[in-house]
Amino acid sequence: MTMDEDIAHVARVMVPSLSAFGGEPVLQPAYWRKRLERIQNKFRLTDMQTLKIEHLLRDLDRFETENAASKKLLGPRTPTPWIPRQCGNEAQGPTRYVHRITRVE
Repeated sequence: MTMDEDIAHVARVMVPSLSAFGGEPVLQPAYWRKRLERIQNKFRLTDMQTLKIEHLLRDLDRFETENAASKKLLGPRTPTPWIPRQCGNEAQGPTRYVHRITRVE
């Protein structure tokens, strides 16, 4: 993957991953910041690449500021347990996940 492709990938994936689950990030902003800063500090970048990374870092700053402000307004969130959605025929009940193995002799 080239540096341009890596930066484009971060730009494409970062914002959706920050708000994927009702505003809760899939990957924390610290992960994205570390990844962008590693690219910025480890490689020689063109001016355009540097501008793109700085823009993405500002997006992270904005997300963290807005997220912190909304948490102050709403208070701490109570985690809810994850419940898998039901699929298939409801009449089958819990046995729908059991695979029957037939023995062949």
